[in-house]
Amino acid sequence: MKQTSFADLEYAGKKKQTRRDKFLAEMNGVVPWQRLIDALEPKYFPNIKASSPGRRPVGLERMLRIYFLQQWYGLADEAIEDAIYDSQALRRFVSIDISREPVPDATTLLRFRHWLEREELTETIFAEINAMLTERGLLMRKGTIVDATIIAAPPSTKNKDKARDPEMHQTKKGNQWHFGMKAHIGVDADSGLVHTVTTTAANEADVEQVQDLLHGKEQVVHADAGYAGAQTRVQRKSIRWEIAAKRGKIKAMKDGREKRSIERIEKRKASVRARVEHPFRVIKRQFGLMKVRFRGLAKNTAHVITLFALSNLWMARRKLLALTG
Repeated sequence: MKQTSFADLEYAGKKKQTRRDKFLAEMNGVVPWQRLIDALEPKYFPNIKASSPGRRPVGLERMLRIYFLQQWYGLADEAIEDAIYDSQALRRFVSIDISREPVPDATTLLRFRHWLEREELTETIFAEINAMLTERGLLMRKGTIVDATIIAAPPSTKNKDKARDPEMHQTKKGNQWHFGMKAHIGVDADSGLVHTVTTTAANEADVEQVQDLLHGKEQVVHADAGYAGAQTRVQRKSIRWEIAAKRGKIKAMKDGREKRSIERIEKRKASVRARVEHPFRVIKRQFGLMKVRFRGLAKNTAHVITLFALSNLWMARRKLLALTG
């Protein structure tokens, strides 16, 4: 049995629970730790034997906890190592007593991230979390809302290569140019949870990804005007398409009963599509993804997939905690 330190006793006796304490307690209760460990462990140092010499690898659950902290707080490898040393709340979440053992260093976390990217295991994390949500009856998947958001990339050429990221591109939205990538998502129309994620350069048209955002069992698809013509790209007659009309077309109509009727229909469509904005708000505002954190689409795709998996847990946390008591 692990002995409680004086620092743990002092922290447990504090009179106020901070927002960080509450957040970490909620997320600790909803992340399916054992399910993720069972899915990832067969590939986690499978060839190391108990009798092998050298330093033992850090436990998979501990590395996952540090990796998730890094995503939630938007910290670099060195920064999350320092943050764990500085914060008793983070040390409790990771279950580290620094009087007995050190925090895994930045290089260890870097190698862990590269392992997840190389083996495409962030997709496994996303799939396992969604499978758990489906089993709990929180991910219905009867209808899908599709949308995309631009994630900015540094446009500066003041770097070693004296060039911008070649896998990122620029696009015009409204009257403003944006340089970076796009995250395309398919969202469950009932719960607002993300069931599919793809990424492209920012200049990719939204409608080009519509086929990859459908899971194949939805009965209705909701989309904004940027997905006009999506029906011709998906060869399934059973789908009912709810695509927004272009604003210019409605604005050009004469005032009257027909225009008011169409405006009511569009308002109803928009009320359903609004759910797709919630995951974007979580990863950008809650988890701080205002700009890409890596170079190239592959690393950023792995990062974005993890964030959307964690955003699903964040948005469903109250229902999950109620189900588990």
